[in-house]
Amino acid sequence: MSTPLLKVENVTKSFPIHGGLFSREVASVKAVQGISFEIKKGETLGLVGESGCGKSTLGRCLIRLHDVTSGNIFYNGKDITHIKGEELREMRRKMQIIFQDPFASLNPRMTIGSILEEPLIIHNLFESAKDRQDRISQLIDLVGLRREHLNRYPHEFSGGQRQRVGIARALAVNPELIVCDEPVSALDVSIQAQVINLLMELQQKLGLTYIFIAHDLKVVEHVSNRVAVMYLGKIVEMAEAEELYRNPKHPYTKALLSAIPVPDPRGKEERIILTGDVPSPINPPSGCHFNPRCPIAIDDCKTIVPPLEEKAKDHVAACIRV
Repeated sequence: MSTPLLKVENVTKSFPIHGGLFSREVASVKAVQGISFEIKKGETLGLVGESGCGKSTLGRCLIRLHDVTSGNIFYNGKDITHIKGEELREMRRKMQIIFQDPFASLNPRMTIGSILEEPLIIHNLFESAKDRQDRISQLIDLVGLRREHLNRYPHEFSGGQRQRVGIARALAVNPELIVCDEPVSALDVSIQAQVINLLMELQQKLGLTYIFIAHDLKVVEHVSNRVAVMYLGKIVEMAEAEELYRNPKHPYTKALLSAIPVPDPRGKEERIILTGDVPSPINPPSGCHFNPRCPIAIDDCKTIVPPLEEKAKDHVAACIRV
């Protein structure tokens, strides 16, 4: 077996909540709880789940924008969980992120050319200004924009064009792994398809590996090799994309898939309506986190923490009822 590009072992991330007269830690938000998985080079892993389930926090932990509370992250077999300084800066060249909101993630006071040149300067990739300009021209061509756009500012572009700039910036340092943090959710539906197709073309051309975070299950099915479903900070099911969509095991996954709109709803199975709201990550339910909303929960679900175990070949789920 070849070494996975990224290996995550029991990663947990909590954010402290401070209060009282001396601003002491009074509680914590358990954003990510005990996550483990592997990604092979050239693969796309889709991360899906409701808003607030910890998808984006996990993505930021993987590229060390957040320090993990516990657990380990391995990149090409090397433990990068606690690296710092120059070593971390070198690692950042290999792992980049495309943010959800292209307007908020681009500096409004910088031209597009300056935005793309900045990572080249930070990482000392090209000594001469001419070499940097050649690389910038190559990047702008790669994402389907024109070279005259380089002298413009972010507010002069549409949302789709701004996201193309965000993609070009992520590609500037020749990364191997890119975390796509809901890269199309802020875009019009007609533009979403163009950006998704661009990402897939770039993956084929450059041999990229993606972690694709989204709440749109149809988009994730289209782009992913494997899909992991998250609920309240935990992975509750993971399998090959085709297998997960054809044969979901976990009741939460079934509920999500039942909500996907289809052109002709007459032949569709009845939608599963979940009762109640997502519990607070500050005080998650005991046992299985999903038990208060689960249509098939029994009393044991309130006390037993279900392990993520294999239910079919290469198909794992965390449910004692499956």
